[in-house]
Amino acid sequence: MIVATWNVNSVKIRVENTLAWLKERDPDVVCLQEIKCVDEAFPREAFESAGYNVATHGQKTYNGVAILSKLPLEDVTSRLPGDEADEQARYLEAVVSTAGGAVRIASLYLPNGNPIGTEKFGYKLGWMDRLIRHARDRLALEEPFLLCGDYNVIPMPEDAKNPKDWVNDALFQPESRGRFRQLAALGFTDALRACDDSGGLYSFWDYQAGAWQRNNGIRIDHLMLSPQATDRLVTAGIDRHVRGWEKPSDHVPVWCEIRA
Repeated sequence: MIVATWNVNSVKIRVENTLAWLKERDPDVVCLQEIKCVDEAFPREAFESAGYNVATHGQKTYNGVAILSKLPLEDVTSRLPGDEADEQARYLEAVVSTAGGAVRIASLYLPNGNPIGTEKFGYKLGWMDRLIRHARDRLALEEPFLLCGDYNVIPMPEDAKNPKDWVNDALFQPESRGRFRQLAALGFTDALRACDDSGGLYSFWDYQAGAWQRNNGIRIDHLMLSPQATDRLVTAGIDRHVRGWEKPSDHVPVWCEIRA
């Protein structure tokens, strides 16, 4: 069973790219971020025609998350608990049933948090605190649980081509990275790093200054697996080549394979 995450940076612009990648990788479940459209505007038919069930939690112009699944989606839940006043569409969770039992999967788009010293950075840290609390609650279910998405966090210096370029960015602050480690300390495993600890593994390249051509990237898209999901982990990877397609997102798909 292949589970993937991809910040598509506007799904209506990237429909053809997304469909091409779906055909190439053939994932079972895909978590999308930054769909940048309301639920009614999501190009549902294109993905249903490709064999996927669709769940969305959209927002006009900004944010928005979705889950595509070859398996039926059950217990679909939108919004991260802990702040009823938060109207940003950044979290969607669902359950799929496999031969090995229920697998819970979430698509998340963590706040960027820039600039540091503003309410945006406080919102980022607060959102991460809510995610940690929710993840802790879900662990009590003792089921395979995958938190997949754009975390907007560079976990370690080796996750950036030039770490010094990010020292004043919210993505690389001690507070952001510390909360990422808190999530891991609950028992969640970074699927990619569990399979490959080599350098030069990135999931994002800025559109500016030839970042892609110079491989000046960062790794901010992660699949964090509960202990039960980690026990089923087979392999993981990044489909880096997708960034070289026409009209690409600035992110590429990250995926893992687990035993169903």
